[in-house]
Amino acid sequence: MIMNKTLLIADSGSTKTDWLFIGSEGTKTELHTKGINPARDSRDTIYNVVYHELLTSLPDFANLQAIFFYGAGCIEPFDKSVRSVLEELFPESNIEVESDLLGAARALCGHEEGIACILGTGSNSCLYNGKDITLHTPPLGYILGDEGSGTHLGKALMNGIFKGLFPHEMKEAFCNKFNLTMSDIIEHVYRQPSANTFLASLVPFIAEHRDHPVIHDLLIDAFRMFVNRNIAVYGHKEMPINCVGGIAYQFKEELKEAIAIEGMKIGVILRRPIDSIVQYHLQKG
Repeated sequence: MIMNKTLLIADSGSTKTDWLFIGSEGTKTELHTKGINPARDSRDTIYNVVYHELLTSLPDFANLQAIFFYGAGCIEPFDKSVRSVLEELFPESNIEVESDLLGAARALCGHEEGIACILGTGSNSCLYNGKDITLHTPPLGYILGDEGSGTHLGKALMNGIFKGLFPHEMKEAFCNKFNLTMSDIIEHVYRQPSANTFLASLVPFIAEHRDHPVIHDLLIDAFRMFVNRNIAVYGHKEMPINCVGGIAYQFKEELKEAIAIEGMKIGVILRRPIDSIVQYHLQKG
């Protein structure tokens, strides 16, 4: 176990980054900044977030010994810009930059083999050997994939409402809640940036009506699709499916039901990974 070391661990998405500073006496300080996604953000943007939002609040950063940064978009070659910024600002620290998926796997499975998934605004999955990812189904993003994600659920909701597949009173309830017309939806999705975030923002309506048969079926169908198109390829029906993310946590009962229909079982479900990532590194030694 790591003792008497100062660690900084980051769990970064496109919207926000959670940072957890572990002091030499085991004290924990949680900080938050804007999201960092090197597949989207320039090096200057990343530098500004870390320098202006993190360093001003980080205790004892001069003596920081190790940084473990897990983030969306942190795959080659994009991860190099994050590493470059951290090496410039923390020249004495040991730095590791990895994908948010590996962070999820280490949080969910620790040092054991398993299936690890992210179900949030987007979705992702992998087969993990206790240290590294060994198999990975590409999520393909919200246009081509991201089954079971908040974006996928938002798309399915819009499709059912505006194609007349859902009861008329549900369409009325939706329009009253969000004050959105079909023209507004088209504007947000096809003409404005961050269509994925907009679609995922509609999930609270799904949660509010989760007991209605058509919404229940929407959730079950989405999660079954996620399993069939992302998990089945790993060929390990005996392994529990472990998940992290707001969608998995909020709809854990529907997710469990869908996975059972596919002949598998649910494992660990976490709302966010950072606390368990800390435990992984403290136990790593």
